[in-house]
Order: sequence, then structure tokens, then C-alpha cells
Amino acid sequence: MKRTSTSCNMKELWFEIWYLDSFAKVFSLEGETRLNAIGRVHRYIRSITLNHFGVESLKESLLPKIEEMLHTNLSKWATQGPVDIKHVISVMVFNFVANKIVGYDAENSKEKLSDNYTNILNSFISFPLNIPGTSFHRCMQDRDKMLKILKDTLMERLHDPSKRRGDFLDQAIDDMETEKFLTVDSITQLLFGILFATFESMSTILTLTFKFLSENTRVVEELAAEHDAIVRKRENPNSRLTWEEYKSMTFTQMVVNESLRISNNVPGLFRKALKDFQIKGYTVPAGWTILLVTPAAQLNPETFKDPITFNPWRWKDLDQVNISKNFMPFGGGTRQCAGAEYSKLILSTFLHVLVTRFRFTKVKGGDVSRTPIISFGDGIHIKFTAKN
Repeated sequence: MKRTSTSCNMKELWFEIWYLDSFAKVFSLEGETRLNAIGRVHRYIRSITLNHFGVESLKESLLPKIEEMLHTNLSKWATQGPVDIKHVISVMVFNFVANKIVGYDAENSKEKLSDNYTNILNSFISFPLNIPGTSFHRCMQDRDKMLKILKDTLMERLHDPSKRRGDFLDQAIDDMETEKFLTVDSITQLLFGILFATFESMSTILTLTFKFLSENTRVVEELAAEHDAIVRKRENPNSRLTWEEYKSMTFTQMVVNESLRISNNVPGLFRKALKDFQIKGYTVPAGWTILLVTPAAQLNPETFKDPITFNPWRWKDLDQVNISKNFMPFGGGTRQCAGAEYSKLILSTFLHVLVTRFRFTKVKGGDVSRTPIISFGDGIHIKFTAKN
């Protein structure tokens, strides 16, 4: 069970990236894994993602849309009784990103695309036996259905310029003229992978944050104090959140960092040794698969006292050297997640809208396990109430 790619930059003669067969097959195209992209292809994927979800785009257009999306959904949940927070956040985040990437209109679409992705997530980490009756077969069926929908959307844009809307997909179509590796199939696979990545990670971290907040009233009180102070400083208390206000959220950033630190959404990174090498007196033979357990750094008691305790205040005393070496929720180097700032902005804006406009209570649930992705048992059910 192995998948390899061209070697990574830091130790290009020692290691190469490796994925489990099930993962590689779900995200592969004719034997080439898009998520394994290197060189020019990787630079392009990073560039187009930053163009639509990077800092400049967040400042210029996305921040008010994110705030509106969060307020709309929280208001809706406040009328529904207790909601399974993981499910409703998954649907919310997916629909928002899919709209920005391919113009998906969840309200008027016959297809609930978020359901397709949920089904894929629930079965793709399984034995890669693609025969009827297996979990992996169901996963591949859902994956093929999703790829067809995305490909049909792409072909519709190609054949009817009036359907174009200046989004992520349109840029990819325009770039086909200069980037020869961009084909109908490769763009379809790119869209599929980006939607999957944003949908799962964001919903998991936000759900964990709700668990932590429901168990730590002091954290909620300090968050409320910080955000109420932001609102009081405005000439119009109902005005939109600004970029400067977002950057001023000192305690909120501590809460976000602590949620990211404990969640460790990615349980580890796989690499394959290309040659024998030694570490601490042991020899790792060429051909062996290496699992880099990234949570080990973020849960190291030598760096983070009482590491499994949710304590945002710990970030007051951590120095930048320790943070840079031991806190990497979005990876690092040339492969750092291009959506890092986007993710932190959504988390922070969610907390802003939540504590200034709503009250919430955990009704039931709270069990968390890793299998190896993070799961929530029977869910975490939250009751929202709008403030007067």
C-alpha cells in the first residue's frame, strides 16, 4: 500500500512524499496525485488559492461576506432548537466555499453537494478494495458522482461564456491558455480536492471550539468582553467588522491558536526514505515509510504545560521561537496551507458574531475520538438564542 511522488525539497535526496492507497486513489487522476503536486503545478495551485482566499481577497471582499454568512446561519439555527453543530457547520462552510469556487447555489440546487462530501469523508479511510459492498467502493461512487458534477459545471462555462462569474473556476479556465498542465480533468480534480480540504478541516476545528467553550465559561466571558469593546468603539454598533478590528482581537487569537493546537486535525504526515539514514543511533532503511506525528510537537508537555488542557491564556507567555518550532497547524515551508489566514479569519469572525449576537448552551454530546480523523460520536448538540 504505497504511493510516491517526486522528492520533497528539504531533504530531496533522502525523502519523498507518500500517501495511503485509499487517500491517493480518491484524489488521483490517471495515476498522478494532484495533492502531491510539485514544482510549477504546486506553485500554480498555491497561487490561484491565494488569489481567491489570501489576505488581499479577504481584506477587499471576503470579510463582509463571511460575516454575513455566519450571521445568517446562526440566526437560522437560533430558530431550530438544538442543532448538531458539526453537521450544520459542515454544510455552511461547504456551501460558502463551493459558491466562491464554482458558483454553487445551495438554495436552488437539486444536488446537496455537502452530503456527497460527507459520505466520502465517512468511508475514504478504509481498505482500498473497490468492489461492490465495501466502504471504499461506496466512497469511489460518491467521488465519481462529485467529479461528474464539477466537470459538467466546467464544461457549461466553457461552452457558454454568459455563465462566467469571475470566480476561482473562471480563472482556471482562463489559465488553460498559458498553463499547459491545466486540462478539463485536472481542473476538475483540483476543484474536488480544494473543496474537500476546506470543508472538513474548518468544520472539525469549529466543532471542537464549541466543545471547549461550552466547558469553559471564563473563556466565553473574556471573549465577550473583548468583542463588546470592539462594538462600543464603533460610531455605528451595527456596522460591519473591519480588518483592523479583526487584527485587534488579541484574546480571540489565543482561543483560535489553542483550538488549533489541541485539534491537530491532521494526525501525521507520511514520507518514504529514499536512502538509509540515521537518527539518534538508529538506522532507518531505504524504502521504509516514515510517519511524522505532528501532534507530538503541539502536545509536548515540555513546551505546553498540561498540554491536553484548553488554556488560551498560555499564549501570553509563549515566545515566538517556541511557537515557530512547535506550533504548525497549517504545515510549514513551501507547503504551508494557502488557506491559513482564511481559516483563522473564519474562526475569529465566527466567535465575534457568536458572542455579540447570540447565546448558546450545549444540550448533549461532547465525546471526541480519532479514527484516525477526529469524530464526535453522536454529535455535539447546541441550542442557540439570539440576544435582544
